[in-house]
This record gives sequence, structure tokens and C-alpha cells, in this order.
Amino acid sequence: MRNCAARVPEPVNEPIYEYRVGSKERRELKIALEDIVSKKVEIPLIIGGKEIKTESKMEIRCPHQHNVLLGHYYQAGKEEVKLAIDSVMDAKKTWSKVDFQERAAIFLRAAELLSTKYRFIMNAITMLSISKNAFQAEIDCVCELIDFLRFNASFAQKIYEDQPISPKGFWNRMQYRPLEGFVFAVPPFNFVSISGNLPTAPAIMGNVSIWKPASSAIYPSYMFMKILQEAGLPDGVINFVPGKGSTMGDLIFSSKSFSGLHFTGSYDTFNYMWKFIANNMSNYITYPRIVGETGGKDFIFAHSSANTSSLITAIVRGSFEYQGQKCSAVSRVYLPKSMFNSIKDELLNELSKIKMGSPEDFTNFVNAVIDRESYDKIKSYVDFVKNQNEAKIFFGGKCDDSVGYFIEPTVVVTEDPHFKTMEEEIFGPVVTFYLYDDEKFEETLHLCDKTSIYGLTGAIFAQDRSAINSATEILESSAGNFYINDKPTGAVVGQQPFGGARASGTNDKAGSLLNLIRWTSARSVKETFNPPEHIQYPFMEEK
Repeated sequence: MRNCAARVPEPVNEPIYEYRVGSKERRELKIALEDIVSKKVEIPLIIGGKEIKTESKMEIRCPHQHNVLLGHYYQAGKEEVKLAIDSVMDAKKTWSKVDFQERAAIFLRAAELLSTKYRFIMNAITMLSISKNAFQAEIDCVCELIDFLRFNASFAQKIYEDQPISPKGFWNRMQYRPLEGFVFAVPPFNFVSISGNLPTAPAIMGNVSIWKPASSAIYPSYMFMKILQEAGLPDGVINFVPGKGSTMGDLIFSSKSFSGLHFTGSYDTFNYMWKFIANNMSNYITYPRIVGETGGKDFIFAHSSANTSSLITAIVRGSFEYQGQKCSAVSRVYLPKSMFNSIKDELLNELSKIKMGSPEDFTNFVNAVIDRESYDKIKSYVDFVKNQNEAKIFFGGKCDDSVGYFIEPTVVVTEDPHFKTMEEEIFGPVVTFYLYDDEKFEETLHLCDKTSIYGLTGAIFAQDRSAINSATEILESSAGNFYINDKPTGAVVGQQPFGGARASGTNDKAGSLLNLIRWTSARSVKETFNPPEHIQYPFMEEK
């Protein structure tokens, strides 16, 4: 719309539905769950707005109930990947020239559709296909995804409004151009919000994206792609291309038009991609932007002055919500020996309340881990603990894959700070307690800082302010998101921008202006209203 300096509506965080017994939203969600189970979905590729089915057809099953088939999806081959590259580059010709307010309107409408028309269906799909309980689904695939869309539009506007000074006679401007090529968006399975944010954040800034959703989380990503289409996203701006990394990566990273990677996933995969990109650097039209978040070995550090009830709640929720399958999940706890003796009965009491099973039963706190590969990996750590003497299982340890991929919440206790489960990322419902001597608080803080290659999230629990200050200072580089007397999970868009450094990624802070500006290539424009007409400067005068 010409002659209009429109402002994006001021974003607020989407209210979270609680799904209490007897509530309207609980009834609506139950109906949506029944509807999704009753029908089988066929998920195609979406390239240039066209639905494409290939010869590679894969099943979608509930992780918590193997015998429930939700449908099928199709995987891209090399020809589809090439088509996707051609399609986004063709769409770029017009999308990069669309006014910001027109682009923003599309994503704001998608947020509204998700908040209303598709809220319960999106939750149901997420619950069934990646085994999240109602609350974990609500805060992820609805609230956080809506927040990303609304806040990112607002952040984009702030970027565009950031302009240089202009002295008398001049007009200086900054143009925040989209990148010259396309962005490759590669999300994980565990957060639908991340899957939706990775391709849309660049698109809000005028870029085009090839979106490779995680194979184990295709269904909710596809649903969001359909919402984007309904919101008016032009064909080809985001191409939805499920496929194997080995098939897609070589073609994507070999393309001269590759200009950016927006990634969340494993440390090893990110390192492989970075090396591949580096080896192809001479092929590209511009240096690619590489934005990635990998993993974590996240901690809670307790001081002897900590409120024990708050500490126990944080440990249980932080370790076992969504089966510990969060990059931010608590994986190691540093606990004074005297405190462990005083809280273990209360801790056992809280752990014993946890129910495990299908997310369709709303009384279950824990559901299934995502797939066979994850189940086997997590189980191998549990089995390792059972077969040695340097640690013991304090609670849990049972694994059962007869119906679904269920692993009982497991607490390991050790006095070896370098025990395997204290150092290696497990990505499952296993947390290890290291019991330290009470008088070695600061010494153990330094130990915590040096134990892991990661630096994503961490927390200090203490009432003693000097202890909080010491932990905040010593652990400064160990967590990009640091929490005081709270669990180190549950970052909220606009409140706690998310990301870590060290081996946890590039720390470009999803949910903030810092991430959005990575998808721009700035141009300075200077206009002189009365340009000089002679070459002489004042200093050149003879007298």
C-alpha cells in the first residue's frame, strides 16, 4: 500500500490454554485427536505451490503406539531438489521486491489462523505424531510458533527503522536487502515452533527458503505449510521438501545460489555442513550466512541455601518434560552432599507421581521418545550405568518398546564429575546428579564450567545472593541462557532470546532482532542535495 508508513501491531505473547478438566478447549482438543486418528494423511512435497509425490513413500506412526498409522509422506530425490532450487530462485525475483508491510501481513495472518481456526488440529497432530502431551504441544506448536511470527515481524520493522544520521544537505539511508540467493532451513524433530521459524524468519526479511523438515516430525510441519499457503504466501517463496540429508545436502551446498543455512540439530551434523560449505566457498555468489543451534549438556547447580521444593520441581520438570528431548533439558545436576540426603525422600515422592503413556491420556506427564534410533541410544546409556560401579540408578531405568518407545524417567547418582552421563549429550529422560562437598562450592562451579563442550542453558539455585553472584560470574560462558532459581527450559520469544555458544551453536538468538538481522545484507545509500561543482578544497587557497 503506497503512501503509508504502516506499523506492525505491537506483539504480545500468545496466552497458553491450560486444558483443565471440563474446559471448552479440552473438549475441542479431544475431538481433534479423534479426527486425526480416524483418517490417514498423504503428505506430498510442495514446490512452487505444486504438490509432488515421488516413488519414495514413508510411513508416519505414533511413537507411543507403533500400530497406529497416521499416514504417509513422500521424500524428494535429486530431481525434486533441483526443481526446488529453481523454484525459489524464480520466486525470489518478485518476493524480494514485495513491500515489507505486505510480507508481514501474510505471516501475521498465519499467526491468527494458528491461534484460532487451526489451534486444536495443530495440537492434536503434534501430540500424536511426535508424542507430546497437551501442555507441551500447546506451548510449542501453537504459542511459541505464533510468537515467532508476530515478534519477528516486529523485529523486522525495528531493523528497517534503524537509520543513520543525515547532516544538512545530505540524506543517508540504510537498505536491509535480502540475501542474493536462497536459505536452506533444516529443523529438528522436537519443536514444531523451531521447524516453522527456520524457513519463515528469513522469508519475513524478503528471502526465499528451501525447508527440509525432520523426517520424524513431517506431519505438523506440513500442517503449518498449509496454513502459510492459506495465509497468502506466494508459490515458491518457501518450498516444503522432505528428504534424506545425504540426497539434499550435496545439491543444496553445491548450488552457486546457496546463501544461508538456518539449522537446529546435532553438533556432528552442523560441523559436517560447515565443512562442506567451506570446501565449496569459491562456488558461491556471496559468503553464506551460517546460523545454527546444536545441542547442550545443560545443568542445574544447587547451593546449600537453595529452596529445596523449588529445586526439586525444577529438576523433575526440567529433566523429564517432553522426555528430556529438549536442547535445553536438564542433563546434569550439581548437588551438595548434605542437601541430597535431606531431599531424596521428597524427590522420590515427586518422581513416583509421574505417569507415563500415550498423550491421548491427559494424566500422563511423560510420553514416548521419538523413534527407534533415539530409544536404542538412550537405552544404551541406561544399560551402561547398570553395568558399572561408578554410579547407580536412584530412580527409573526401565525401558519398554513393545507398544511404543517408552523409557522411564531415570535419575543417576555419581561422585565422579567426569562420569560418562555427566559429560555426553543423551537427549532423553536421563539426568545425572554429581554430589559435591559443600565447602567446595566455587571449586565445583569451575568444574561445571569446564566439564562440557556445550554452552546452551544452565541454572543456579540459591537464596544466598553472594552464591548467586559467584555462579553468575564463573558460569558466564557456560550457558547462553542462564536462569536464577528457575529451570533452564522454556525460553519465551521476546523474553529470553534463545541460543548458546561453544559447541551449542552460533548464538544468534532465536526470538530476537539478532536472528532476523542475519538474513539481511545491508546497503548504505548517500544522497547529496547540492553536490560540489569544483575540485578545489579550502586548504588549497594560496592566501
